[in-house]
Amino acid sequence: MAGTGVFAEILDGEVYKYYSDGEWKKSTSGKSVNIVNPTTRKTHYKVQACTQEEVNKVMDIAKSAQKAWAKTPLWKRAELLHKAAALLKEHKSPIAECLVKEIAKPAKDSVTEVVRSGDLISYCAEEGVRILGQGTFLVSDSFPGNERTKYCLTSKIPLGVVLAIPPFNYPVNLAVSKIGPALIAGNSLVLKPPTQGAVSCLHMVHCFHLAGFPKGLISCVTGRGSEIGDFLTMHPGVNCISFTGGDTGVAISKKAGMIPLQMELGGKDACIVLEDADIDLAAANIVKGGFSYSGQRCTAVKVVLVMDSVADTLVQKVNAKVAKLTVGPPEDNRDITPVVSESSANFIEGLVMDAKEKGATFCQPYKREGNLIWPLLLDNVRPDMRIAWEEPFGPVLPVIRINSVEEGINHCNASNFGLQGCVFTRDINKAMLISDAMETGSVQINSAPARGPDHFPFQGLKDSGIGSQGVTNSINMMTKVKSTVINLPAPSYTMG
Repeated sequence: MAGTGVFAEILDGEVYKYYSDGEWKKSTSGKSVNIVNPTTRKTHYKVQACTQEEVNKVMDIAKSAQKAWAKTPLWKRAELLHKAAALLKEHKSPIAECLVKEIAKPAKDSVTEVVRSGDLISYCAEEGVRILGQGTFLVSDSFPGNERTKYCLTSKIPLGVVLAIPPFNYPVNLAVSKIGPALIAGNSLVLKPPTQGAVSCLHMVHCFHLAGFPKGLISCVTGRGSEIGDFLTMHPGVNCISFTGGDTGVAISKKAGMIPLQMELGGKDACIVLEDADIDLAAANIVKGGFSYSGQRCTAVKVVLVMDSVADTLVQKVNAKVAKLTVGPPEDNRDITPVVSESSANFIEGLVMDAKEKGATFCQPYKREGNLIWPLLLDNVRPDMRIAWEEPFGPVLPVIRINSVEEGINHCNASNFGLQGCVFTRDINKAMLISDAMETGSVQINSAPARGPDHFPFQGLKDSGIGSQGVTNSINMMTKVKSTVINLPAPSYTMG
């Protein structure tokens, strides 16, 4: 169970501790933050409400720890990461339990997230040794007008202190996608978990503690965003920010200053279905892409743009699959579980009511009980409806009928988001042309949008983000290039 066995030391009474300088601590604030179970809508966990002074101490410790960690051999960094990965998998059950209770993720999917996270950490360790173990060697006479009098040696060096802020929907996986690259690259790491998902993150961090990482190298501070959020992101001790979330990221990017940023801020992922598409394949992927984890995924299908000539057939097939989705508590492994909060449910309902007032066709009756919203397919959606543009982050999927490929591309590109998109067609030439025309970071051909596998590049355009993720890109992003130039007294050439 959560907070017991090897995890007993992270819990003080009914409040989980925060992690700093290799120890689990109680905040001097004497306050805590409640974490509400989305299913019961009652407080299930409590975490420390850390103070700004405690953040200052964490930053000072992280800066000092990073200097020593940067001198640790690559193989040793990788060895510790592999240990953490193994511990994470070993203790998958209590961590998955936290995910079920904090964010209402189905039990089987919660276990999958933890195991996937262990695999990601191990991959980071291996990829980091390969990437960081190599440098480049340049000679000056490759540029016009120069003799071979200079040798340039380049290598990748750490940035310093990385601030990682994951979202509620994948708090463990999207935390380790930042932690792994940061640590293998020689940085220290300060984690600010989301409120919903904080206890899952604390259990995950304890696996790194048990693995034997140096004191102060990893910290995890919990608390209210209103009290420590801006203080963290604007802290002069932070050398890099990796953030996954929503509009908050835009504000962070404006305040962060001259440091590297890696941000994924959501999307309105469009699914374009052409007349020659495999309609059964498209329908299966639309349901999977639109309704898995109740649509609470940045890469969920958020709008279907289907050619009018095949729209009736597609909607009929999608409807049949939606009817088979199970609804209920995450403990029972239902397909559709409660959304994360009452405010999220209210927002989704607002989009639904707007579509109803403006004449959308409801393929199912709208039904809601507390935070639980039944899956809903909206047909004949028009561009004047909010649901055509806004990201519901829930189990509601709009269908817009189009008369040309250009119409679909134009709708996709008119969005302020540009994370992912997908296209269903049997014509690879059409697929490539549409992919090139879509203003998104990734395009899936004949499959729903997806972030994984975790080593694939993952990035957004426009308001969907800054920079690129994926193991290799994250490692590179969390380092700088350093050059050392050897100047020779006279030109020197190897004769062979």
